Amino acid sequence: MACMWRLFWPGVAALAAAAAGLGLRALVLGALRRWGRTRNGWASFAEAIRLPSVLWVAVLAVWIGIEVASETARLPRRLSAELRVVFEALIIASVTLTVAGLVSTLIQHASDRRALGGPVSGLGQAVARGVVYVVGLLVLLDVLGVQITPILTALGVGGLAVALALQDTLSNLFAGIHLLVDRPIRVGDYVKIAGDIEGHVVDVGWRSTRVRMLQNNIVVVPNKKVAESVIVNYDLPEPRMALLVRVGVAYASDPDRVERVLVEEAQAAVGQVPGLLGDPPPFVRFIPGFGESSLDFTLICQVATFVDQYGVQHELRKRILRRFRAEGIEIPFPIRTVELRPPDGGRPAGGA
Repeated sequence: MACMWRLFWPGVAALAAAAAGLGLRALVLGALRRWGRTRNGWASFAEAIRLPSVLWVAVLAVWIGIEVASETARLPRRLSAELRVVFEALIIASVTLTVAGLVSTLIQHASDRRALGGPVSGLGQAVARGVVYVVGLLVLLDVLGVQITPILTALGVGGLAVALALQDTLSNLFAGIHLLVDRPIRVGDYVKIAGDIEGHVVDVGWRSTRVRMLQNNIVVVPNKKVAESVIVNYDLPEPRMALLVRVGVAYASDPDRVERVLVEEAQAAVGQVPGLLGDPPPFVRFIPGFGESSLDFTLICQVATFVDQYGVQHELRKRILRRFRAEGIEIPFPIRTVELRPPDGGRPAGGA
Protein backbone atom coordinates (compact mmCIF):
# COMPACT_ATOMS: atom_id res chain seq x y z
CA MET A 1 0.00 0.00 0.00
CA ALA A 2 2.87 2.32 0.85
CA CYS A 3 4.49 1.55 -2.51
CA MET A 4 1.27 2.43 -4.32
CA TRP A 5 1.06 5.71 -2.38
CA ARG A 6 4.62 6.55 -3.38
CA LEU A 7 3.57 6.14 -7.03
CA PHE A 8 0.66 8.59 -6.66
CA TRP A 9 2.51 11.81 -7.45
CA PRO A 10 4.66 10.26 -10.22
CA GLY A 11 1.43 8.94 -11.76
CA VAL A 12 -0.21 12.36 -11.54
CA ALA A 13 2.85 13.93 -13.15
CA ALA A 14 2.83 11.31 -15.94
CA LEU A 15 -0.87 11.88 -16.62
CA ALA A 16 -0.39 15.64 -16.69
CA ALA A 17 2.53 15.29 -19.07
CA ALA A 18 0.45 12.96 -21.28
CA ALA A 19 -2.45 15.41 -21.38
CA ALA A 20 -0.15 18.30 -22.23
CA GLY A 21 1.62 16.21 -24.89
CA LEU A 22 -1.67 15.14 -26.52
CA GLY A 23 -2.84 18.74 -26.61
CA LEU A 24 0.40 19.90 -28.19
CA ARG A 25 0.21 16.98 -30.65
CA ALA A 26 -3.28 17.99 -31.74
CA LEU A 27 -2.18 21.60 -32.30
CA VAL A 28 0.92 20.63 -34.29
CA LEU A 29 -0.90 18.09 -36.50
CA GLY A 30 -3.71 20.57 -37.15
CA ALA A 31 -1.23 23.25 -38.15
CA LEU A 32 0.63 20.86 -40.47
CA ARG A 33 -2.61 19.81 -42.16
CA ARG A 34 -3.60 23.43 -42.71
CA TRP A 35 -0.22 24.31 -44.17
CA GLY A 36 -0.05 21.24 -46.39
CA ARG A 37 -2.47 21.61 -49.28
CA THR A 38 -1.19 18.61 -51.25
CA ARG A 39 -0.35 15.02 -50.52
CA ASN A 40 3.35 15.74 -51.01
CA GLY A 41 3.41 18.70 -48.59
CA TRP A 42 3.20 19.07 -44.83
CA ALA A 43 -0.05 17.09 -44.79
CA SER A 44 1.87 13.96 -45.81
CA PHE A 45 4.39 14.59 -43.03
CA ALA A 46 1.53 14.98 -40.55
CA GLU A 47 0.04 11.67 -41.69
CA ALA A 48 3.44 9.98 -41.33
CA ILE A 49 3.90 11.09 -37.68
CA ARG A 50 0.26 10.71 -36.62
CA LEU A 51 0.73 7.28 -34.97
CA PRO A 52 4.36 7.70 -33.81
CA SER A 53 3.46 10.99 -32.11
CA VAL A 54 1.22 9.06 -29.70
CA LEU A 55 4.25 7.02 -28.66
CA TRP A 56 6.23 10.24 -28.27
CA VAL A 57 3.64 11.43 -25.78
CA ALA A 58 3.84 8.07 -23.96
CA VAL A 59 7.63 8.31 -23.83
CA LEU A 60 7.40 11.83 -22.43
CA ALA A 61 4.86 10.76 -19.79
CA VAL A 62 6.93 7.76 -18.67
CA TRP A 63 10.10 9.88 -18.52
CA ILE A 64 8.37 12.57 -16.43
CA GLY A 65 6.94 9.89 -14.13
CA ILE A 66 10.34 8.25 -13.64
CA GLU A 67 12.02 11.59 -12.94
CA VAL A 68 9.37 12.61 -10.39
CA ALA A 69 9.51 9.18 -8.76
CA SER A 70 13.29 9.40 -8.43
CA GLU A 71 12.93 12.80 -6.72
CA THR A 72 9.93 12.21 -4.43
CA ALA A 73 9.91 8.48 -3.73
CA ARG A 74 12.35 5.70 -3.26
CA LEU A 75 11.14 3.00 -5.62
CA PRO A 76 12.23 -0.62 -5.31
CA ARG A 77 15.18 -1.41 -7.50
CA ARG A 78 13.25 -4.04 -9.46
CA LEU A 79 10.33 -1.68 -10.19
CA SER A 80 12.72 1.08 -11.20
CA ALA A 81 14.54 -1.27 -13.59
CA GLU A 82 11.25 -2.41 -15.13
CA LEU A 83 10.18 1.18 -15.71
CA ARG A 84 13.51 1.89 -17.38
CA VAL A 85 12.97 -1.09 -19.71
CA VAL A 86 9.48 0.14 -20.59
CA PHE A 87 10.92 3.60 -21.24
CA GLU A 88 13.59 2.23 -23.59
CA ALA A 89 11.09 -0.02 -25.37
CA LEU A 90 8.78 2.92 -26.01
CA ILE A 91 11.68 4.97 -27.37
CA ILE A 92 12.69 2.17 -29.76
CA ALA A 93 9.10 1.59 -30.91
CA SER A 94 8.49 5.31 -31.47
CA VAL A 95 11.74 5.76 -33.38
CA THR A 96 11.01 2.68 -35.53
CA LEU A 97 7.49 3.79 -36.43
CA THR A 98 8.67 7.35 -37.07
CA VAL A 99 11.50 6.29 -39.36
CA ALA A 100 9.24 3.83 -41.22
CA GLY A 101 6.59 6.49 -41.76
CA LEU A 102 9.10 9.10 -42.87
CA VAL A 103 10.83 6.66 -45.24
CA SER A 104 7.50 5.75 -46.84
CA THR A 105 6.54 9.42 -47.15
CA LEU A 106 9.90 10.39 -48.66
CA ILE A 107 9.73 7.52 -51.16
CA GLN A 108 6.20 8.53 -52.17
CA HIS A 109 7.28 12.17 -52.47
CA ALA A 110 10.30 11.24 -54.60
CA SER A 111 8.10 8.91 -56.65
CA ASP A 112 5.61 11.67 -57.44
CA ARG A 113 8.45 14.00 -58.42
CA ARG A 114 10.07 11.24 -60.53
CA ALA A 115 13.28 11.79 -58.55
CA LEU A 116 13.84 8.01 -58.45
CA GLY A 117 13.45 7.60 -62.20
CA GLY A 118 9.70 6.98 -62.04
CA PRO A 119 6.84 6.10 -59.72
CA VAL A 120 7.55 3.58 -56.96
CA SER A 121 5.16 0.67 -56.54
CA GLY A 122 3.44 -0.27 -53.31
CA LEU A 123 5.71 -3.30 -53.00
CA GLY A 124 8.79 -1.06 -53.06
CA GLN A 125 7.43 1.07 -50.24
CA ALA A 126 6.43 -2.05 -48.29
CA VAL A 127 9.95 -3.49 -48.61
CA ALA A 128 11.48 -0.23 -47.35
CA ARG A 129 9.13 -0.15 -44.35
CA GLY A 130 9.73 -3.85 -43.70
CA VAL A 131 13.49 -3.34 -43.46
CA VAL A 132 13.01 -0.57 -40.88
CA TYR A 133 10.55 -2.71 -38.89
CA VAL A 134 12.90 -5.71 -38.84
CA VAL A 135 15.84 -3.62 -37.61
CA GLY A 136 13.67 -1.98 -34.95
CA LEU A 137 12.32 -5.36 -33.81
CA LEU A 138 15.83 -6.82 -33.45
CA VAL A 139 16.94 -3.82 -31.37
CA LEU A 140 13.80 -4.06 -29.23
CA LEU A 141 14.33 -7.78 -28.57
CA ASP A 142 17.92 -7.08 -27.56
CA VAL A 143 16.78 -4.40 -25.09
CA LEU A 144 14.19 -6.76 -23.62
CA GLY A 145 16.88 -9.40 -23.13
CA VAL A 146 15.40 -11.86 -25.61
CA GLN A 147 17.90 -14.15 -27.32
CA ILE A 148 17.53 -13.82 -31.07
CA THR A 149 19.36 -17.01 -32.09
CA PRO A 150 16.74 -19.52 -30.81
CA ILE A 151 14.00 -17.48 -32.48
CA LEU A 152 15.82 -17.53 -35.80
CA THR A 153 16.35 -21.29 -35.45
CA ALA A 154 12.66 -21.86 -34.76
CA LEU A 155 11.70 -19.66 -37.68
CA GLY A 156 14.05 -21.61 -39.93
CA VAL A 157 12.46 -24.93 -38.97
CA GLY A 158 8.90 -23.65 -39.18
CA GLY A 159 9.61 -21.66 -42.32
CA LEU A 160 9.82 -24.85 -44.38
CA ALA A 161 6.28 -25.88 -43.43
CA VAL A 162 4.99 -22.36 -44.07
CA ALA A 163 6.71 -22.26 -47.46
CA LEU A 164 5.09 -25.55 -48.48
CA ALA A 165 1.66 -24.34 -47.38
CA LEU A 166 1.98 -20.97 -49.09
CA GLN A 167 3.68 -21.89 -52.35
CA ASP A 168 1.41 -19.78 -54.57
CA THR A 169 1.57 -16.77 -52.25
CA LEU A 170 5.36 -16.93 -51.98
CA SER A 171 5.77 -17.41 -55.72
CA ASN A 172 3.72 -14.26 -56.32
CA LEU A 173 5.75 -12.41 -53.67
CA PHE A 174 9.10 -13.31 -55.21
CA ALA A 175 7.74 -12.62 -58.68
CA GLY A 176 6.77 -9.15 -57.43
CA ILE A 177 10.28 -8.64 -56.08
CA HIS A 178 11.65 -9.75 -59.45
CA LEU A 179 9.44 -7.18 -61.21
CA LEU A 180 10.57 -4.55 -58.71
CA VAL A 181 14.26 -5.21 -59.32
CA ASP A 182 14.25 -5.96 -63.05
CA ARG A 183 11.65 -3.24 -63.79
CA PRO A 184 10.17 -4.56 -67.06
CA ILE A 185 7.10 -2.58 -66.06
CA ARG A 186 6.77 0.54 -63.92
CA VAL A 187 3.87 2.29 -62.30
CA GLY A 188 2.26 4.50 -64.94
CA ASP A 189 3.55 2.55 -67.96
CA TYR A 190 1.16 1.49 -70.70
CA VAL A 191 1.68 -2.24 -71.17
CA LYS A 192 0.20 -5.34 -72.76
CA ILE A 193 0.39 -8.47 -70.59
CA ALA A 194 -0.43 -12.06 -71.51
CA GLY A 195 -1.57 -11.00 -74.98
CA ASP A 196 -4.94 -9.48 -74.08
CA ILE A 197 -4.53 -7.37 -70.92
CA GLU A 198 -3.67 -3.84 -71.99
CA GLY A 199 -3.61 -0.62 -69.96
CA HIS A 200 -1.72 1.58 -67.49
CA VAL A 201 0.05 -0.05 -64.55
CA VAL A 202 -1.54 1.22 -61.35
CA ASP A 203 0.54 -0.67 -58.79
CA VAL A 204 2.79 -3.68 -58.33
CA GLY A 205 1.88 -5.19 -54.95
CA TRP A 206 3.25 -8.10 -52.95
CA ARG A 207 0.79 -10.51 -54.58
CA SER A 208 -0.64 -8.95 -57.75
CA THR A 209 -0.23 -6.25 -60.36
CA ARG A 210 -3.11 -3.88 -61.06
CA VAL A 211 -3.66 -2.59 -64.59
CA ARG A 212 -6.19 0.11 -65.48
CA MET A 213 -7.61 -0.55 -68.94
CA LEU A 214 -8.79 2.17 -71.31
CA GLN A 215 -12.38 1.31 -70.33
CA ASN A 216 -11.43 2.51 -66.81
CA ASN A 217 -11.60 -1.02 -65.38
CA ILE A 218 -8.96 -2.45 -63.07
CA VAL A 219 -7.57 -5.88 -63.97
CA VAL A 220 -5.77 -7.71 -61.15
CA VAL A 221 -3.07 -10.06 -62.47
CA PRO A 222 -1.00 -12.37 -60.20
CA ASN A 223 2.65 -11.36 -60.19
CA LYS A 224 3.67 -14.88 -61.20
CA LYS A 225 1.63 -14.65 -64.40
CA VAL A 226 3.06 -11.21 -65.17
CA ALA A 227 6.64 -12.42 -64.68
CA GLU A 228 6.09 -15.47 -66.90
CA SER A 229 4.21 -13.75 -69.73
CA VAL A 230 5.46 -11.78 -72.70
CA ILE A 231 5.24 -8.07 -71.81
CA VAL A 232 4.96 -5.26 -74.32
CA ASN A 233 5.83 -1.98 -72.63
CA TYR A 234 4.84 0.95 -74.81
CA ASP A 235 6.69 3.41 -72.55
CA LEU A 236 10.12 1.80 -72.96
CA PRO A 237 12.61 2.99 -73.95
CA GLU A 238 10.52 6.19 -74.22
CA PRO A 239 6.81 7.04 -74.40
CA ARG A 240 7.10 8.54 -77.91
CA MET A 241 6.18 6.14 -80.69
CA ALA A 242 5.66 6.05 -84.45
CA LEU A 243 2.11 6.10 -85.80
CA LEU A 244 1.40 4.45 -89.16
CA VAL A 245 -1.66 5.67 -91.07
CA ARG A 246 -2.58 3.61 -94.15
CA VAL A 247 -4.16 5.52 -97.07
CA GLY A 248 -5.35 4.08 -100.40
CA VAL A 249 -6.00 6.15 -103.56
CA ALA A 250 -7.12 5.37 -107.12
CA TYR A 251 -4.58 4.03 -109.62
CA ALA A 252 -5.05 7.16 -111.73
CA SER A 253 -3.67 9.38 -108.93
CA ASP A 254 -0.23 10.99 -109.15
CA PRO A 255 1.95 9.40 -106.39
CA ASP A 256 4.06 12.54 -105.90
CA ARG A 257 0.95 14.66 -105.48
CA VAL A 258 -0.54 12.22 -102.98
CA GLU A 259 2.69 12.19 -100.98
CA ARG A 260 2.82 15.99 -100.91
CA VAL A 261 -0.80 16.29 -99.76
CA LEU A 262 -0.35 13.77 -96.95
CA VAL A 263 2.83 15.45 -95.65
CA GLU A 264 1.26 18.91 -95.79
CA GLU A 265 -1.81 17.83 -93.84
CA ALA A 266 0.29 16.08 -91.19
CA GLN A 267 2.60 19.08 -90.79
CA ALA A 268 -0.35 21.47 -90.59
CA ALA A 269 -1.87 19.35 -87.80
CA VAL A 270 1.25 19.62 -85.62
CA GLY A 271 0.46 21.93 -82.72
CA GLN A 272 -3.27 21.72 -83.39
CA VAL A 273 -3.89 18.03 -82.70
CA PRO A 274 -2.98 17.05 -79.11
CA GLY A 275 -0.31 14.37 -78.96
CA LEU A 276 1.00 14.81 -82.51
CA LEU A 277 4.73 15.63 -82.60
CA GLY A 278 6.59 17.55 -85.28
CA ASP A 279 10.06 16.20 -84.49
CA PRO A 280 11.00 14.09 -86.38
CA PRO A 281 8.80 15.51 -89.15
CA PRO A 282 6.08 13.35 -90.76
CA PHE A 283 6.93 11.51 -93.98
CA VAL A 284 5.22 9.18 -96.46
CA ARG A 285 6.26 5.87 -97.96
CA PHE A 286 4.69 4.15 -100.97
CA ILE A 287 4.17 1.04 -98.89
CA PRO A 288 2.63 -1.53 -99.08
CA GLY A 289 2.38 -0.31 -102.65
CA PHE A 290 0.16 -1.82 -105.33
CA GLY A 291 -3.07 -3.07 -103.87
CA GLU A 292 -5.89 -4.96 -105.55
CA SER A 293 -7.84 -1.78 -106.30
CA SER A 294 -5.72 1.09 -104.96
CA LEU A 295 -2.27 2.59 -104.57
CA ASP A 296 -1.49 2.16 -100.89
CA PHE A 297 0.59 4.75 -99.00
CA THR A 298 1.68 4.88 -95.35
CA LEU A 299 1.91 8.18 -93.49
CA ILE A 300 4.45 7.93 -90.64
CA CYS A 301 4.36 10.48 -87.83
CA GLN A 302 5.26 10.62 -84.14
CA VAL A 303 2.87 10.73 -81.19
CA ALA A 304 3.71 11.54 -77.58
CA THR A 305 2.26 8.37 -75.99
CA PHE A 306 0.55 5.17 -77.04
CA VAL A 307 -2.89 6.45 -76.05
CA ASP A 308 -2.45 9.62 -78.13
CA GLN A 309 -2.55 7.60 -81.35
CA TYR A 310 -6.33 7.21 -81.22
CA GLY A 311 -7.11 10.92 -81.16
CA VAL A 312 -4.36 11.69 -83.68
CA GLN A 313 -5.64 9.09 -86.16
CA HIS A 314 -9.16 10.43 -85.78
CA GLU A 315 -8.17 14.00 -86.61
CA LEU A 316 -5.67 13.11 -89.35
CA ARG A 317 -8.11 10.90 -91.24
CA LYS A 318 -10.75 13.65 -91.23
CA ARG A 319 -8.23 16.21 -92.49
CA ILE A 320 -6.93 13.87 -95.20
CA LEU A 321 -10.45 13.03 -96.40
CA ARG A 322 -11.40 16.72 -96.69
CA ARG A 323 -8.15 17.53 -98.52
CA PHE A 324 -8.54 14.62 -100.95
CA ARG A 325 -12.05 15.77 -101.82
CA ALA A 326 -10.80 19.32 -102.37
CA GLU A 327 -7.88 18.10 -104.53
CA GLY A 328 -10.02 15.66 -106.52
CA ILE A 329 -8.02 12.64 -105.33
CA GLU A 330 -10.25 9.58 -105.39
CA ILE A 331 -10.37 6.94 -102.69
CA PRO A 332 -11.60 3.90 -104.67
CA PHE A 333 -14.00 1.17 -103.68
CA PRO A 334 -12.74 -2.40 -103.93
CA ILE A 335 -13.33 -3.67 -107.49
CA ARG A 336 -13.33 -7.32 -108.53
CA THR A 337 -13.93 -8.59 -112.08
CA VAL A 338 -15.69 -11.97 -112.37
CA GLU A 339 -15.72 -13.82 -115.73
CA LEU A 340 -18.24 -16.62 -116.22
CA ARG A 341 -17.32 -19.42 -118.65
CA PRO A 342 -19.48 -22.32 -119.94
CA PRO A 343 -18.60 -25.87 -118.89
CA ASP A 344 -16.84 -26.61 -122.20
CA GLY A 345 -14.32 -23.83 -121.55
CA GLY A 346 -15.36 -21.64 -124.48
CA ARG A 347 -16.52 -18.08 -124.27
CA PRO A 348 -20.24 -17.66 -123.74
CA ALA A 349 -22.32 -16.16 -126.53
CA GLY A 350 -23.10 -12.55 -126.02
CA GLY A 351 -20.06 -11.81 -123.78
CA ALA A 352 -18.89 -12.64 -120.30
